[in-house]
Amino acid sequence: MEETEGKKLKEKLFNKKENGWLSVDSEKEKIIFKFSDEYIYFLNKGKTERECCSFTRKMLEENGFKCICEYESLKPGDKVYYINREKSVYAAIIGNKELEDGVNVIGAHIDSPRLDLKPNPLYEEGEFAYFKTHYYGGIKKYQWTVIPLALHGVIVKTNGEKVEINIGENEEDPIFTITDLLPHLAQEQMERKLKDGVKGEELNLLIGSIPFNDKEVNEKVKLNILSILNRKYGIVEADFLSSELEIVPAFKARSLGLDGSMVAGYGQDDRVCAYTAIRALLDIKVPEKTAVCILSDKEEIGSVGNTGMESLVFDYFISEILNKTGKNRPDLIRKVFCNSRMLSSDVDAGFDPIYANVSDTKNAGYLGKGIALVKYTGARGKSGASDANAEFVAEIRNMMEENKIPYQLTELGKVDIGGGGTIAYILANKGVDVIDCGVPVLSMHAPYEVTSKFDIYCAYETYKAFWN
Repeated sequence: MEETEGKKLKEKLFNKKENGWLSVDSEKEKIIFKFSDEYIYFLNKGKTERECCSFTRKMLEENGFKCICEYESLKPGDKVYYINREKSVYAAIIGNKELEDGVNVIGAHIDSPRLDLKPNPLYEEGEFAYFKTHYYGGIKKYQWTVIPLALHGVIVKTNGEKVEINIGENEEDPIFTITDLLPHLAQEQMERKLKDGVKGEELNLLIGSIPFNDKEVNEKVKLNILSILNRKYGIVEADFLSSELEIVPAFKARSLGLDGSMVAGYGQDDRVCAYTAIRALLDIKVPEKTAVCILSDKEEIGSVGNTGMESLVFDYFISEILNKTGKNRPDLIRKVFCNSRMLSSDVDAGFDPIYANVSDTKNAGYLGKGIALVKYTGARGKSGASDANAEFVAEIRNMMEENKIPYQLTELGKVDIGGGGTIAYILANKGVDVIDCGVPVLSMHAPYEVTSKFDIYCAYETYKAFWN
């Protein structure tokens, strides 16, 4: 049957959002699934920002990158990185063009919502030993009870010795948990508002119950726990004062669904963008403009501190590149930034049909429909947003369409429902053209988040196309 004029016109003029899997043949599906398996491995090896840094450093060095401190001078094709206090990574491939023409930046973050141990965490109550915690980032506190939890991080003794801790990931390891009330006794608790159903001071980690066998001492269970830790790690209670210990879900990231089309795992905000960005950097050759990748820390609490994007350490990295290409002069770094472009590679809220009322369905990010471009974030009247200009959005759209990469322009929920932010505004404040560009996620900030394998691979293709 011949198409009507109206159908032809609709085909030409309407902006269609099609499920990306419909365009995937069997060969492409194999590539997507293999890439996602490698990503799942990364998720399981990097549950903290320190572990992500360590994993990333290994990937970089295996692909010819060296610490920038090892170079006296730099030329096109040189591959450099800088690790900032084991918690954030800056990597670059020097391009053919002069740096003052600008650089192409992709920036993700590798911290995720979690529970941190308090400085004095260990106590005994009712012949149980507990760790007191302080939650990090925006979480629903009730989601962190009655699930298997693992302990990751470092303890640094006063003599400088660093003890690495990772308990709960191997099958032979014990795990930990935070208990909750049984329904039979929870009538008062269940009258609380959901956000207060479990309070911050109730997120105490259960870690032991065997008392030390000595009638002459009190706090026997606490003493037994300290004795175990002292034998295994050589630490005493005061060493917790100089520790960074994080509580993360103990379960593994895995494929989700009977069709295996999705990934379920902890920390996909924002490690899904971090992994795809680093993989894209490893797979490009000498770019025209210098390609720069940022894996930052502290985004979940405002990008603060000397490992967050608000610090000047990234500026130092760019200055070192300028110094070692022999091109630096006063204020040149400002010109570099003003001529630069960036994809702020952070995740977007995926449309969830069960909670459809919080989304504007015309502007939501859908799993399986490609990478999400977010022109602006912020809350209510775009408060705190970085708002990409139309010219830059058009440039990115053209790149996506030339490379036949599915994409969608999205917002983070309805206007007055909520909001959020990324590191985009920090680079925009330096003069960089920036747009947020990441993978839609279900159950964001939960201990188990969900992404589409199709979108994950689209992110990798997008980042590679941007640098090329």
